[in-house]
Order: sequence, then structure tokens, then C-alpha cells
Amino acid sequence: MTSPETKDLEIILQALNEKKGEDPVVLDVRAQTPYTDYMVIATGHSERQLVAMADEVEERLRKEAKKKPITVEGLNHPRWILMDFDDIVVHIFAPDERGYYDLEGLWTRNDNRIPLDRFSL
Repeated sequence: MTSPETKDLEIILQALNEKKGEDPVVLDVRAQTPYTDYMVIATGHSERQLVAMADEVEERLRKEAKKKPITVEGLNHPRWILMDFDDIVVHIFAPDERGYYDLEGLWTRNDNRIPLDRFSL
């Protein structure tokens, strides 16, 4: 898996790891939706951590890949932050919301989960 998206996914995963994000998941959703190619899902344990994770993702993609988000939602009352980078959508959840909305359950199809060992972390 070598593409510009791979580098962007690595940047996102490294940023989430830097801020102690937990249980990251990368889903290839190209066959399921026309509006994005990949989803990244991770968990943080406080509002402050969720915002720090989102800030780190945005800053590192801006610096390293010259990408800005199309939109960022959920920063005012962070329990679920959604960051849309067009070809990649990042979801940063508090634990309860991640379990409740179960995006992995909704979007996982036919082994579309990308193993994290494919990335340089």
C-alpha cells in the first residue's frame, strides 16, 4: 500500500499516537461510499485530550502534507470530533460515544480494516 493516502494515514496515526490516542482503526471505505476513501477512528479519554488529538492531526497534516480539513465538527463540546480531509475522514471519540455509535460495526465490510503494521509508527 503505497500512495499519497498512505503517507497521510501514517501522519494521522502518528499524530494520534503522539497524543496518546487509543485503539486506532483504519477502514478502506472506497467500495462503500463516494465521499471518502478512508476512515480513521480513535479514542481519547477527556475533552482536553480529544481536542489535543484533533489539533495534532490538523497541524501535522498541514505541515507535512500541505492539507487542511474541509471541515472540523465537534470541538465546542468534544465527545466526537469529525475531521474531513476529503479522501480521509478522522473520527475522534470519547469511549462511550465510540461504543454507542459503533462506526466500526457500521463500516467494516469484507476485510476492509487495514492492519496498522502496514504503517511506519
